Amino acid sequence: MLRFYFHRTPNPMKVALLLEELGVAYEVIPVDTYKGEQHAPAFLKVNPNGKTPAIEDNGVRVFDSNAILLYLAEKHSAFLGDPADRGELLSWLFWIASGLGPFSGQWVHFQTAGASEGGDYAKRRYKFEAHRHYRVLDQHLAGRTFIVGLDYTIADIAGWGWIRMHQRVLGEGGLGAYPNLAEWFERINARPAVGRAVSLPERYAFKSEVDDETKRSMFPSNFAA
Repeated sequence: MLRFYFHRTPNPMKVALLLEELGVAYEVIPVDTYKGEQHAPAFLKVNPNGKTPAIEDNGVRVFDSNAILLYLAEKHSAFLGDPADRGELLSWLFWIASGLGPFSGQWVHFQTAGASEGGDYAKRRYKFEAHRHYRVLDQHLAGRTFIVGLDYTIADIAGWGWIRMHQRVLGEGGLGAYPNLAEWFERINARPAVGRAVSLPERYAFKSEVDDETKRSMFPSNFAA
């Protein structure tokens, strides 16, 4: 059975949604990053980068969320869209991996205890870039149902993983500034698989307190010698 190394953060949630869409059997291996379990030697054998998600599929390991999406979609010949749109699919998939996700995540980071002192330049840059990426996707979605072509694909699944965190990125009501993106998000959220995916974190007692253990696990650069 496929083993899915999971935490409740955006990148693992992408994979959770795809697995639920595919309807394949999988075993969840919770990795509590707030406790530093991602740094355990056993997990580093699965993902040497020490981050979730990762999967083991009958002896094949895959890490990085968008790599997992592409691997599973190709294996099951699903959610890849029209072959004629392959270039578009790869472009948006990697745009999410290299732009929308990282800039959204860094902007949230610089608003929180992870960067409580200084960093005004970084905060301005990441806020601007996070909003810019939302604007790019919003403009692209004008007159479109899905991100690529006419079909729901792993590009939509990858985007959903991050856009579902829009309140933390944009603030309460901030998605209203991006009406095409808001409509797309509602459309994806209406899929039955989304309900199953978002219920997954509720089955596990992940740590939520941001104490010294968590800060050392999540932000080791602040404690480097």
